Amino acid sequence: MDPKTRLARGRAFLELHRANRGFVMPNAWDPGSAVLLAAEGFEAIGTTSAGIAFSLGRSDYNVRDSRLAVGREEMLEVVGKIAAAVSIPVNADLEAGYGDAPEDVADTVRMAMDAGAAGGNIEDTDAAHGRLFDEQLAVARIAAARAAIDAAGCSFVLNARTDAFQFPGNGALRIAIQRANRFIEAGADCVFVPGVTDPSLVSTLAREIAGPLNIVMGLNEAGASAFSLIEAGARRISVGGSIARSAMALVRRSAQELRTLGTVSYASSQIPQRELNSVFEAALRAGLSSPELSTAR
Repeated sequence: MDPKTRLARGRAFLELHRANRGFVMPNAWDPGSAVLLAAEGFEAIGTTSAGIAFSLGRSDYNVRDSRLAVGREEMLEVVGKIAAAVSIPVNADLEAGYGDAPEDVADTVRMAMDAGAAGGNIEDTDAAHGRLFDEQLAVARIAAARAAIDAAGCSFVLNARTDAFQFPGNGALRIAIQRANRFIEAGADCVFVPGVTDPSLVSTLAREIAGPLNIVMGLNEAGASAFSLIEAGARRISVGGSIARSAMALVRRSAQELRTLGTVSYASSQIPQRELNSVFEAALRAGLSSPELSTAR
């Protein structure tokens, strides 16, 4: 991706976070899913590390055996293909930065920018030990990412994720707010607090955190409403790997039906071949004729 296009997408993505309204950002796992999501009119899409891992026949973030996980280079190769397939900003799921040290996180963010991502998530979970990173280290990791972005002269939305609600125990709300605000001070443009979908709790987080709030839906519930969460104060709503996992569920149900019954009732909900050809051809032609966002002209 040429630098001018990359800069335009980063700026457009940053403006979405600064606008006085919320937005929904679904998550893709390959160029095809990205094109389909973009065709529905979303202003930005994210990647899902889980969806990418599953599409490659790998487990998601298995730190116990790195041979089973998707490495940084392989993950960012897919991110680059997704970013090249659409003309809207793409946020990269960068997991915990592919390394504990701030320098590792900075390298990962630089690679994400080179891949064409307009933003990226950095988690504060030390998955190898099943706990949050020490707060000082977590803040230093975000500060290093911001320094890398500034040094590159790019517009790149740094989304700092705190997994305070992912670990049992009291004080999750306090810890999430404290970490989120420290991440904002360290240079994050947005903060991400998974595990929260109750509008009243979202409202508290939005009120107490001094920056845009990202909430994810579809992890352990199916009844949440993106619009109600935006109304409660969230600025950005993502869905993680939920669409990818649902697609995998369809594959499994289809296989079970075909093997046990010999029928293909699943085919009744497929998108017609001609329609898919039209969607993908339109995306390809748009990429050939208009490599830059209209907002950059």
